[in-house]
Amino acid sequence: MTANVITIGYLARETGTKVETVRFYEKAGLLPPPARTDGNYRSYDLAHVERLSFIRRSRDLGFSLDQIRTMLTLSDDKDQPCASVDAIAKEHREEVVRKIADLASLKAELDRMIDRCGSGVVADCRIIESLSPRPLHRS
Repeated sequence: MTANVITIGYLARETGTKVETVRFYEKAGLLPPPARTDGNYRSYDLAHVERLSFIRRSRDLGFSLDQIRTMLTLSDDKDQPCASVDAIAKEHREEVVRKIADLASLKAELDRMIDRCGSGVVADCRIIESLSPRPLHRS
């Protein structure tokens, strides 16, 4: 491997990504197609490492593939205002806030179910009762 050529395995290791995921991002158009060696192997460069690192970090933060695609397209034009990127981040933050509220409600409901539990026998279990639309009958 020359200094400018990066294999798919090295790219995957450097970015904490599986090789299959690298190929997926290529097919999805998030990563540009790499050059090919004389033996028809993929040949990546540092721009691929940087772009894939951006994709990985964005995925870790929960951005959708469409949001990432849009941000990558916007980042390719360095001179434009970043208002569109801000809008994507704000929209995603609102989604995260909604999910946190949903999870808080879920936790509160689970807390209520657990608090009602008398720790007796399953036949009298308030958790099972709470989850069942009608009583479960045993044969």
